[in-house]
Amino acid sequence: MRINVNDVELCVETFGDPGDPPVLLIGVTMLSWPDELCAALTGRYVVRYDLRDAGQSTFVDPGAPAYDLRDLVTDAAELLVALELRGAHVVGLGVGGFVAQLLALDHPDQVASLTLISTRPVAPGPVDPDLPDHAPEMMAELFGRPKPDWTDRDSVIDYMTVTARLMSGTRGFDEADARIGAGLVFDRAGRTAKAQRASHLGSMFAAIDCQPRWRERLGEIAVPTLVVHGDEDPFFPYGNGVALAEEIPGAALLTLRGIGHGLPRAAWPVAVDALLRHTS
Repeated sequence: MRINVNDVELCVETFGDPGDPPVLLIGVTMLSWPDELCAALTGRYVVRYDLRDAGQSTFVDPGAPAYDLRDLVTDAAELLVALELRGAHVVGLGVGGFVAQLLALDHPDQVASLTLISTRPVAPGPVDPDLPDHAPEMMAELFGRPKPDWTDRDSVIDYMTVTARLMSGTRGFDEADARIGAGLVFDRAGRTAKAQRASHLGSMFAAIDCQPRWRERLGEIAVPTLVVHGDEDPFFPYGNGVALAEEIPGAALLTLRGIGHGLPRAAWPVAVDALLRHTS
């Protein structure tokens, strides 16, 4: 369904019974959360959506966005109101974790619990001296290879499959999942190169204004918080998850051994069990 919030239209999908505890999943597109993963969250009313400039939500220009990170937070807050959901369990993945952290900080009455997966407490750009930055060897390989033809489905699938391998850790890579997932994202996004890059890579986060900082406010988060992080994450290395767990009062840290960036199928049994317990 399409829901108008904050002067944009978001494409939204739900799973489960609206009477069950609501779980809001925040990634780049709704396919940051595969169908099977959403279905595994039994007993929860799961909501996933496309950020603006991604998937099938309002698309303008992810290369020069006329909005900032706080607008994305307002989008999420207004989406919960539009769906008549109060006290949602909020789960943020990767850059979606930025939105989730700020939703808990700026709209605490709307957040029943917080789960942060493969994310960090600072915005894109140079990290704080005590935080590990992107693994340089991974970044060199990731951005040193030829770019795909973003308008060609096979080219994009091949490129994103290699990206998944570079990000995966020793246990996380599943080629079939990577290829199927990339194809599904391609099919839902606009056919321009900008639309495809934004939906696959979240490229708008390299351009939006993420200021002011929020790391110094993490101590204000008062809801139960679970931090989930792979110990082989090369994009937002494990120390970022450790910092989040240390700086958010009472937060628990779930370490995914042998897992890189994201939540691959190999991590689902442990992560889903932890999520169901955390949101019970």
